[in-house]
Amino acid sequence: MLLSLLGIVTTGVAFTCTPVAVWDGDGPIWCAEGPKIRLHGIAAREVKRVRGGIVDGGCKPGHPCSAISGVVARDRLVALLGGARGSLPTGHIRVTAPAMRCISYGSGKGTRTAAACSLPGLGDLSCALVRANVVLRWRSYGGDEVCR
Repeated sequence: MLLSLLGIVTTGVAFTCTPVAVWDGDGPIWCAEGPKIRLHGIAAREVKRVRGGIVDGGCKPGHPCSAISGVVARDRLVALLGGARGSLPTGHIRVTAPAMRCISYGSGKGTRTAAACSLPGLGDLSCALVRANVVLRWRSYGGDEVCR
């Protein structure tokens, strides 16, 4: 796997991600192998950490804005990845899922890799979330390619 200094997988590279933690419905998904994935082509409402716990956040300007709460979207992603196995001090939900095959689309902002990932027995993870109606396609980031 080719990584930048920020831990971003080089565009076009196929890689393995064994999910260990999730923040919200479109990522990041932390991989045991190192990368942090932002799922390509979809958008979910934000999940915010505030004093006293986790709350639903809004949508950032210019982002698609689902009517479904960020916590509901996150919990659906967690369920697809085998269910919650506790939480980390950061607020991330711990998961134990089989290794996924991913293709990098480059930077997903910050230290995240934008990626399309397939889970054994399920297929494309972004498509599964779109079919569950908990995220929206994001056309500006390849959303028209998602779930064709």
